[in-house]
Amino acid sequence: MKFAYLRVVSWLLLAPWLAACGPDSGSPQAPAAAQAAKPALSVRTLLPQREAWPQRLPASGSVMPWQEAVIGAEVGNQRIAEVLVQVGDTVRKGQPLARIDAAALQQEVAEARAGVAELEAATDEARANAERARALRAQGFYSPQTAVQYQTAEGTANARLAAARARLAAAELRLAKSQVLAPDAGVISARTATVGSLPQNGDELFRLIRGGRLEWRAEVPADDLPKLRPGIAARLQAADGSEVSGVVRSVAPSVDPQTRNGLVYVDLPRSTAKHGENPVLRAGAFARGEFELGAQPALTLPQAAVVLREGFAYVFQLDPGSSRVVQRKVELGRRQGERVEILAGLSAEAPVVAAGVGFLADGDVVQPVAAEAAR
Repeated sequence: MKFAYLRVVSWLLLAPWLAACGPDSGSPQAPAAAQAAKPALSVRTLLPQREAWPQRLPASGSVMPWQEAVIGAEVGNQRIAEVLVQVGDTVRKGQPLARIDAAALQQEVAEARAGVAELEAATDEARANAERARALRAQGFYSPQTAVQYQTAEGTANARLAAARARLAAAELRLAKSQVLAPDAGVISARTATVGSLPQNGDELFRLIRGGRLEWRAEVPADDLPKLRPGIAARLQAADGSEVSGVVRSVAPSVDPQTRNGLVYVDLPRSTAKHGENPVLRAGAFARGEFELGAQPALTLPQAAVVLREGFAYVFQLDPGSSRVVQRKVELGRRQGERVEILAGLSAEAPVVAAGVGFLADGDVVQPVAAEAAR
């Protein structure tokens, strides 16, 4: 009886305390659950958008002359009297570039003309003697041997006259070459000619970019070469930030065995090589650009809807039927302006958080705003 009495008294004393610690008494777990149910952030949601984005192939390479003409001295051991153009000058076809001292060449021409005149007189005499010999031979005054001798003398005189005329033509040609002329219109890219020098026959004096045309020799991986063909548009980034348009002229039939890259030749506008204080592109410069391969569909989102964590890209998708967000790992593709392409990991019907994703974690409760189509 004594022990039963003590148990009843103990129960009466502990009953109020146990009632205060019941499940509905505001235990430590209750505030945590209430706090977890509160929205972490008010967010605006949107839907991914399908767009037709241009497909581009990046490349890099050197800007080079389309064709470069080497202009040399055609008359050797003659002093250069005057240089008429400088590097960067635009010239026309047949324009004089340099003048060679022609005094000695003029003397050669005069001597050759005198030799021709002398042999013309000798040829006239030999011809007259041969005609007279033929007439007298017909009358029986000359023997056949004598007639043949006169005829041979006539032929020899004609041959010597022809040789003299050839020497005169050669001397006149050398005299004409005393002016170094441009073989085509274009831009002077190099000059080694100096006044007073004695260049040898064939020595380089100038280099000329024919037609002022430049080309971009882009290096493209061998796997991407089949995507390119003549006529495809290309865009280069100039040093001043401007864009230069070009067109693919040809694709190299082989690749470099060391780099496994092939060359793609892109014609550039002629205005890029014109003479000026600041041309858009210069021959020999390195340039980056891209080829436009046509449009392809793309599932896109604003870049603000994507967060990068630990080297991966994520978006936060609103869980259907609740106000929680689910972190989705996605694969990114092309970028254009403020939008980015989603290659995998997200469907077009899934509303995602549009901004402020850096403050969210997987499973957070949010206060969503009505979803809208991405702009």
